[in-house]
This record gives sequence, structure tokens and C-alpha cells, in this order.
Amino acid sequence: MTFSRRGTLAAGAALASAAAGLPGLARAQGRQVVVGTWGGDYGELLRQNIDMPLIAPQGIEVLQDVANADPRKTKLLAERQARRGTMDVACLSDTDMHMMAQQNALDTLDMGRLSRSGSIVAGLRKPYAIPHIYSALVLLYNPDKVTTPPKSFADMWDPKYRGRVGFSDILYSTNTFAAAVAGGGSFSDYGPARDKLMALRSLDAKVYPSNEALAAALKGEEVWMAPMWLARGFMWQKAGIPLRHVVPSEAAYAIVFEAAVPRNSRNKDQAYAYLDAMLKPEAQTAFADRMGYLPTVTDASLPPEIARQISLTEAEQARLRAPDYDYLLRAHTDILDFWNKQFKA
Repeated sequence: MTFSRRGTLAAGAALASAAAGLPGLARAQGRQVVVGTWGGDYGELLRQNIDMPLIAPQGIEVLQDVANADPRKTKLLAERQARRGTMDVACLSDTDMHMMAQQNALDTLDMGRLSRSGSIVAGLRKPYAIPHIYSALVLLYNPDKVTTPPKSFADMWDPKYRGRVGFSDILYSTNTFAAAVAGGGSFSDYGPARDKLMALRSLDAKVYPSNEALAAALKGEEVWMAPMWLARGFMWQKAGIPLRHVVPSEAAYAIVFEAAVPRNSRNKDQAYAYLDAMLKPEAQTAFADRMGYLPTVTDASLPPEIARQISLTEAEQARLRAPDYDYLLRAHTDILDFWNKQFKA
């Protein structure tokens, strides 16, 4: 489904609504929901486990507006003053979603319109977004090449791994965090990352344009080590890539992928229906099984084998923290500029 079909869909819906004695435009909009999301594995899993089995039977057409996070944030900000936006649901990481909420781009959710709101894990509740899935930042490594298991992010700077450390470009902020804490920084101080990243550049660290491209590099043994979400490592292991993970000794970074309704969504009833579907136990379990992300609702039970592979021990949980959202809001531009203009240059 592409946006080129929107006119045809709207025209058909208008004819149907006229027959039903309803306003044509309202009926046309009621037949679709535009979801701003990533492509690749995430977008495909939305299609397989939410769009087709849970939303299509409600008579709602799902249009995926596929892009990386930065273009999606730019669109949300650019459309804030428009009477009608182009997205009904926006999917972003918790850090990016906080930025958008602070910029007044999102609705405060009406929890009364979400039948599943009571099932959300208490610690993940927010007024402006629902939590979809979550995981932790870990260090992935190839046990066939890295024979002494690493213990920390700092191990990426060992000269014996020259040219074998890889990054996903779209995780620039997360990668910067890993470098910061390896250099003595913290959740609220990414300053040490600059020297650490430049040192890693001198060790021929590689940057790949997407998570999928990094997975291919790990599979082909171009790189042996990379900071990444535990959930991704689980999924790549299932695909046959030889990987293990370690929760770094410096700190564990929690990641929550969330969904929200832009303030000027055209189809808010359908947007709430979509958020509700994202919180269904069957959808949550499917993402855990395929991608290794933990459920954000209390009534989704995981098979023991999956739970064993993607859950954290008590000691690892003790190192798990959410980002400092306010710090990242202030520092985001500097982080991105340094990553693009100096580290990658």
C-alpha cells in the first residue's frame, strides 16, 4: 500500500458514506490510519501482527509512512501548526518521543479511549504515549572471534579489535552514550564521548547505514563487536548469526519504543484503535518471539525459553536505567552534529 492510492481510497469511501447518509469526508477518513514507523523488521512485524490480524478486520486501512526517526521527527515539528497532519500514529523511541512531547507535537492521551490502558506496566506509563516494546542496550560479540567475553563498553577500544567494531548509524545517540560511559561520563554527561569516539575512529571502527546492514556485517564477520539492543541480538541469533551479549559493567541503557497520536491527526478514532491493538497480548508476544523485545503489558506471558534469553538478571536490572530525557533534549543537536561532522567525516 502506498500513498498514491489515497485519492482512490478516499473517493471510494466517500461514495460509500453518501449511501449511508454520512458526511463523505468523515467516512473516507474513517477507513484508514497513517502510521509513521520504521521499515525493515519493525514495519513488517507491524503488518503481520497488528495491521492485518487486528486492524484490517475493523475495516481500517493501514498506510505505513516509512522513514527513519529523524525525518519523522522533522515532519511532526514541521506540521505542528497545520490544521491537519499527515500521520495519525507516530512511532518513536522513548527519547525521541520525549523531545516531540516537549515541542507540543503530541496529544495528551485520553486513556478512557484505550481499553487496554489498565494493562500497561506501571513504570512505563506516560501521558503522551503508550509503550509498545522495550529492551536494554548491550554489547554484542561474536564468540568465535572474541574468545574472551567482554565485560564493558570499554572493551571496544582494545587494539586487538581494530577494524572489527561496528555501529548502526541510526543509533548515533545510543552509540555516543556507550562511548561516554566508557570514558567516565554518565547518563547526564556525554562529554567524554568525543575523545573516545575519535580514538575509536583511529581504530577503524565501521558505521553501517541501518540495523539490518550491521547485522549483515556481523554475519559476514566484517565486524565482531557492536553496541545494540538485546532484542536485536536475540533476533539475529535466531537468524543464525553467531552472537552472544553482555550487559556492560558501566551501565545498562533502557530503550522503550512508543507510539503516540500527533495533535493534528486526521483520524483519531482509528489512531486509538491502533494503539489499543499494539497493547494486545498476542501482538506483544509476537514481537517478543520474533524480535526479542519484552512486553509492556502485564497480561502477556512469554514462553520460558524466550523469557530466559531476553530477560535480565537481578544484577543486570540493577544497572538498567532510563535515559536522562531532559539532558538529551538539550544535547541532541550537538550529539548529532559531532557524529556526522567529525566522527563520520
